[in-house]
Amino acid sequence: MEAWKLAERTWTDLEGIDPSRAVALLPVGAIEAHGPHLPLNTDVLIAEAMVARAAELLNERGMHPLILPPVAYSAAEYAEGFPGTISIRPETVTSLLLDIAGSVKRAGIELLAVANAHLDPAHIGSLRRASEVCRESGLIRFVFPDIRRKPWALRLTDEFKSGACHAGQFEGSIILATRPDLVREEVRLGLPDNPASLSDAIRSGQRTFEEAGGARAYFGYPARATAEEGRSTIELLANILVEAIQAERPDGDEA
Repeated sequence: MEAWKLAERTWTDLEGIDPSRAVALLPVGAIEAHGPHLPLNTDVLIAEAMVARAAELLNERGMHPLILPPVAYSAAEYAEGFPGTISIRPETVTSLLLDIAGSVKRAGIELLAVANAHLDPAHIGSLRRASEVCRESGLIRFVFPDIRRKPWALRLTDEFKSGACHAGQFEGSIILATRPDLVREEVRLGLPDNPASLSDAIRSGQRTFEEAGGARAYFGYPARATAEEGRSTIELLANILVEAIQAERPDGDEA
């Protein structure tokens, strides 16, 4: 059965859905500054690309993926100093995710998988708290592969692993592959490299992009981004999500 976009179905479509094969896929991102060359919804677009390809792979494995509308607002504290960033409280994010999880469960779906492309520490904390509540309460099987950590991070690009990857080559490549019309190409190609590691800055206690060395809200190597790399990265991200889902299914096997 093909993947469904949940918002485009009727409630009667979900009657009789097979819970052993169904999985809800939730793209999660943010509206925040991504340099002067990428759109504010970059993280949302990346998460949606990850989900779209993962849905195809799951369908090939005999599962029934249901793609939920994205969560586009989250805690974006590091980017709050830049116009256009919309940041909400971390506890609001956790509550929202838990409410979504409860509604998914009431629809007869036993597994909710989050495709997350926003790496602000406050946001990640919200996801982890939602995951813990789901596990401890038995609300739903909540899948959240944290791509910052092993084993997932080891499979991603060198720029990503360096920590200098906000609006740089890693993210810019994915947007070039999916929505090149939204990339300010002349600006991107003229941006100097910024090898400052955002992840190192976070560990050392710096609290904003500016403090971390990202005066223009980007880190990494934006001019090196390519659509080819973006397509390869989407495939990697999608496979990470699928593998995390398969590991969480009761038997650990394909349908």
